[in-house]
Formats: sequence, C-alpha cells, structure tokens
Amino acid sequence: MAEKSVIEKVWKALQEVLDPELYISIVDLGLVYEVCEKNSKVKIIMTLTTLGCPLFGSIEQEIREKLKRIKGITELEIELTFDPPWSTDRMSERGKAVLGIS
Repeated sequence: MAEKSVIEKVWKALQEVLDPELYISIVDLGLVYEVCEKNSKVKIIMTLTTLGCPLFGSIEQEIREKLKRIKGITELEIELTFDPPWSTDRMSERGKAVLGIS
C-alpha cells in the first residue's frame, strides 16, 4: 500500500478539527476551500460561517496542533477568505445530516 501524500494527510487531519460551536468537522462544514503543498510548505485557504466569527483563533490553533504531527511539513500558512462567501451548499452530506439540513 502506497504511503499517503502530504495533502491527503492534511485533509485527514483537518477532518479532526471541529468547529467550536457546532462540533462538526471544518471539512464537513465546507470551511476548507483549498489545500496546497509545495516544497514542504502547506497553504490552507479557508473561510468561516460568518464574517465576524470570533472563533478563527481557536480553529487556527487547533489546525496548527493537528498538522504538527505530519512529517514533511516545514511551513504552514492559513489564509482566511470570504470570497466566495460560505453557504450550506458547501457542506458535505454528513455535515448536513448532523445539522438536519436536507
């Protein structure tokens, strides 16, 4: 079995990062827009459910803690964007089911 790429490991780790209010993975919420890796540098582009959400600091800290465990990452950049704005359309089926959204 081939070893997972850094990108795959990052996505798996992000699946473990829960939104502090909803207790649903930031991946299932559709908050993570993109994960890129080049020369051991990882960049995550993500959003929040609302523009004024005060929880980014705690989410960012948890992302950094989870990704510290992944060998092969020498640098991590987390970019916060609101373009495009988040909507429930970005959520996974699992995330929608947990929140009762159909």
